[in-house]
Amino acid sequence: MAAEWHPVRQSRTHELVLETIEERVLSGELKAGDRLPPERELAPVLGVSRSALREALRVLETIGVLTAQAGRGPDSGARMVRNPDDALGRLLRLHFALGSYTLQDMLEARVVLERSSFEAAAGNASEEQLEELGALVTAMEHPGIGVERFNDLDTRFHVLVARASGNQLTSTLTSAVRESVRPLILRALEAAEDWPAAASALAAEHAELLRLVRAGEGAGAAALAERHIRGFHGGLVADPPSGD
Repeated sequence: MAAEWHPVRQSRTHELVLETIEERVLSGELKAGDRLPPERELAPVLGVSRSALREALRVLETIGVLTAQAGRGPDSGARMVRNPDDALGRLLRLHFALGSYTLQDMLEARVVLERSSFEAAAGNASEEQLEELGALVTAMEHPGIGVERFNDLDTRFHVLVARASGNQLTSTLTSAVRESVRPLILRALEAAEDWPAAASALAAEHAELLRLVRAGEGAGAAALAERHIRGFHGGLVADPPSGD
């Protein structure tokens, strides 16, 4: 690319490389889709070792703003991307596991985000998205559905509603929060005394949520979403599953 690169200071080298790349992103010199120069060219221009440069690139890849492909083809090298969903979800899961956030924190965050998502989706969801949501609900209603399959469909349903809201940030945050509690929800579903009855009741709630979204009843969808989340997720807060 045409951008001119300059050496960085040598102390805490990889962090200084990160700062340099961040400055270029913030200034607009680097955009999604842009490729960085090859390591063999960029490292000496920045005045750093290739190992320090690789360390900085690995951090950027982890946080979802860069992808690196090995090899010599047209797709090889490091490229700036927009991929926050998986990265943010991973970070939230780790911080949640380390105790940075409590179950109550997650519950309240889900309520705020999903109320907004369902209300907005009632006015913005496309017919294609509504059809996909319908297919997810139909799959949830399948007799004999297993716990893991149901949990996967449940997660996809809530993430898709957030996407249908038309707000990309809301979608990303909703996905990250929902993914962060996925293991806990799975364990709670596995602990249900009567799984077929629990699955039927939860599927019925999702079907009603979809009906309200499809009918454009945003306020009703938001209110039911809160009851739905507090009814199940609230039980996790009151009686968190054992980590054993």
